[in-house]
Amino acid sequence: MARHQEPKTPNTNSTIRKKTLNVDSPSFMPATLPVPNKTSAISSQAANAAPFTPRGLSSGTVTPNPQSEHPPAGFNPAQIREFTPQNYDVSEPVLPTDGSGSESHVAYDPFQMPGVAQTLPTTPQYNPYIDESANMASNGAAYFQTSSAFAAPTQPLQYHLYAPIGPHREDLLAYQKHAHDFFMPEALREDLQKKAEATLQVMPNSQLPNLDTYHTLVALDTSHRKSATVFGYPSWVYKATSMKNGYMYCLRRLEGYRLTNERAIRSVKDWRRVNCGGVVSVVDAFTTRAFGDSSLIFVTNYHPLSKTLVEHHFTNTSRFGNRASQTVPEPVLWNYIVQIASAVKAVHSANLAVRCMDPSKVMVTDKGRIRLGACSVLDVVQFEAQRPLAELQQEDFIHFGKLILSIATNNLSVTTTPNLAPLVEQLARNYSSEFRDTVVWLLTPAQAPATKGVGELLSGIATHVVDAFDSSLHANDTLYSELAREVENGRLARLLMKLGTINERPEYEGDVNWSETSERYILKLFRDYVFHQVNAEGRPVLDMGHMVACLNKLDAGSQEKISLASRDEQSVFVVTYSEIKKQVNAAWSELQKPTRR
Repeated sequence: MARHQEPKTPNTNSTIRKKTLNVDSPSFMPATLPVPNKTSAISSQAANAAPFTPRGLSSGTVTPNPQSEHPPAGFNPAQIREFTPQNYDVSEPVLPTDGSGSESHVAYDPFQMPGVAQTLPTTPQYNPYIDESANMASNGAAYFQTSSAFAAPTQPLQYHLYAPIGPHREDLLAYQKHAHDFFMPEALREDLQKKAEATLQVMPNSQLPNLDTYHTLVALDTSHRKSATVFGYPSWVYKATSMKNGYMYCLRRLEGYRLTNERAIRSVKDWRRVNCGGVVSVVDAFTTRAFGDSSLIFVTNYHPLSKTLVEHHFTNTSRFGNRASQTVPEPVLWNYIVQIASAVKAVHSANLAVRCMDPSKVMVTDKGRIRLGACSVLDVVQFEAQRPLAELQQEDFIHFGKLILSIATNNLSVTTTPNLAPLVEQLARNYSSEFRDTVVWLLTPAQAPATKGVGELLSGIATHVVDAFDSSLHANDTLYSELAREVENGRLARLLMKLGTINERPEYEGDVNWSETSERYILKLFRDYVFHQVNAEGRPVLDMGHMVACLNKLDAGSQEKISLASRDEQSVFVVTYSEIKKQVNAAWSELQKPTRR
């Protein structure tokens, strides 16, 4: 049976009975009793009251806010500002922890602490949060070491002017080329220009004297420390220019040497017969008092930007300032062995001995290219000893072995260490047994009356000699191909010189309009066609491919026709490159004619 709920009617008595509590209840005593016959209601203004939020409770619950009509916005990291500490002072009072403080009162800047700044240097501190590039100079003063102001050289070489740097495209056709395809690689060009700059380098306000026929001395030593370990006398190296031929030479000076026998210095002439790519050629030797003492000068060929093996392999340092031990690759050492063996063979064939193979006297003149320097010095200094030549040549092999062992073990004390067995055993950690056996053969003296020869050494390392020879052939092919490019550039340079002497010439034989008349006017229009073109917006067209292509076609005398228009666009000529070439040769021949008197 369904029962229908009766509608409620406002009955005051029943409402009072429901709201009135029992006075006998032990758990609740009402403070006041409601007034009978009166309904309890909430005012309509209470709906607009703010939600209750407790202030003094640290762990209480918070009354939730009423739901807004719009959904909450999602998390957007882009709207979060990067934290940047600012305006901090140690003397600021401690912020309250009850939440009553405001973030606007926070003044925190760890880089401006007056209490600590008194004990720190006055250099502005490095701030890693600064992004403005304008403050990099002052901001990095404390981070980077202070350096002196950069002083530009008198005539700086701008290495970047002709560097064909750019993206390389692979979708070009066979007849299409990049601009850098017409020039040598920028690395090779920059290396040659650096060597040229080092060759022409001078020392302003130099106090070095002129020696005999050599002037403009420039010190090449990287250290001011005197060392007489190798020759017994302090040695210095200079670059000088010869007054006879204008070439640059290297002068090695032995300080404080007194010549007692004229035949000692004449022995240097025997070294002129040594013509080997692995030996620095000896030119002359003489004595001088220009330095205020008695000095012995050895003149050799000059190789710009060369280094010694000590500078190349033994000067690497770690970030802590200690010398870092780096293992030299075995192919590099085999390359050194082959080159030095070739040099020793040439010296022994001339009935001479190297005698000096110290790492500080072996030059690295190019990548993987070494030469024996300071040859003939000990022949003069130790001339009075008169040791047998065969003994000196056998000693060369021991010096050879010590040189390779010092590079392989990264130890410069090999030349003065009496016991080399531990160092030889160390080779087995990083190198092959063949390399170790070769070093042992060099260090082991031959049992008398037997002697060791260079031919025996070369036969034992024949495979590595072939590898070095193959690398030399590849390097030769590379340089030959680069030279072929420069041959083409030479053709264009000669053509540009001819055009430059013809175009815009002020006058010739009294004719001020010589370059504007006859066939010379066509050459002027051709110059505008090649170099002075503009696009639709009036901007210059800097298409190097167009310039090179036009000059090549002109030099070859192509039958291709081109349209040449005057600057006022009132005259148009249709000519071929062959006709323009004839006009260039005619004008050039006219300039070469003797002047009329």
